[in-house]
Amino acid sequence: MNMLEAVRLVAARELKVKLRDKTFLISTLFFLLFAFGSSVLPALFAGGPSSVAVAQGSPYEGKLRDAGLDVKVVANPEQTVRDGDADAAVVDKNAQPEVLAMKDAPSDVVSALSVQPAVQLLDPDAVNPVAAFLVPFMFALVFFFTSLTFGIQIAQSVVEEKQTRMVEILVAAVPVRALLIGKVAAGGILALAQVALIAVVTVTGAQFTDDADTLLPLLGPAMSWFIPFFVLGFIMLAALWAAVGALVNRLEDVGNAGMPVQLIVMLPFFLVIFLNDNPLAMRILSYVPFSAPTAMPVRLFDGSAAGWEPFVSLVILALAAAGALLIGARLYEGSLLRTNARTSWSAAWRDRELRSI
Repeated sequence: MNMLEAVRLVAARELKVKLRDKTFLISTLFFLLFAFGSSVLPALFAGGPSSVAVAQGSPYEGKLRDAGLDVKVVANPEQTVRDGDADAAVVDKNAQPEVLAMKDAPSDVVSALSVQPAVQLLDPDAVNPVAAFLVPFMFALVFFFTSLTFGIQIAQSVVEEKQTRMVEILVAAVPVRALLIGKVAAGGILALAQVALIAVVTVTGAQFTDDADTLLPLLGPAMSWFIPFFVLGFIMLAALWAAVGALVNRLEDVGNAGMPVQLIVMLPFFLVIFLNDNPLAMRILSYVPFSAPTAMPVRLFDGSAAGWEPFVSLVILALAAAGALLIGARLYEGSLLRTNARTSWSAAWRDRELRSI
């Protein structure tokens, strides 16, 4: 069979195995529930508007209704609050409103009766401070956990094939590079599908929030760019994780052998989190291949990136991904059939045992 058919065969096998894995299915369900809950629960726990009791003909009834409060017109507002049928009551005292409540007056009732000063927004298009923190955090978190989780799974899959000697059968049937590319392709498909499901669930849950109309239009361009950046970034890291799996012969050694790869995943994660308010640092990070998948979408979200910048950053990332594939393939080929002891990075780089297969 040719290379394309071999890659397709390996990828199909990896997908079938992973889709039957209960751990993968349960973890995916957990991420979906977490994404939906983080979007919906804050709105649910916030509750509805406060209920407020007023007397018949109260001059404050219209203002309270305009504020969206649940207004109840009763004969005795104070008794209504004491009976627990309303959160607060508003009565007229010396031509001034007075709020009656059992312990603390609801803030929305007080706000509705307060005189609001005139406000002029000097930067009306500025991103909400909470969103400005959460969006970089979520982009970095998704890329960090997805690339790390699926990358380690790819490495473990390689080790399991070496332990069971299955790798010798696979190498005899398909080219070694097809085996590597098939594993990376299958992991990328599953990771991208999981991220897409999380995005759909998150956007659906965001419809329940009050900021949906302003936040979602800002997220659209950033999320659309995040997909190609995520795919290339994942390919770059997955190839290195596959090489890590080929270097060792026991699952217990994956962590130690993969420490360099873990560091180049963790460092950009923390840099984007802690430096997202530093324009110069974020501009640099958006061109560094290991941090570009999160830094550039964040800059697109806050509007600090020029229209040409994501294209340049994507080209740099694509070249880095291609280089990582070549490096990973060489290490993978040089260590895959070594089953006696752990292979060093330098020994795997020098070994050409499988290059002719």
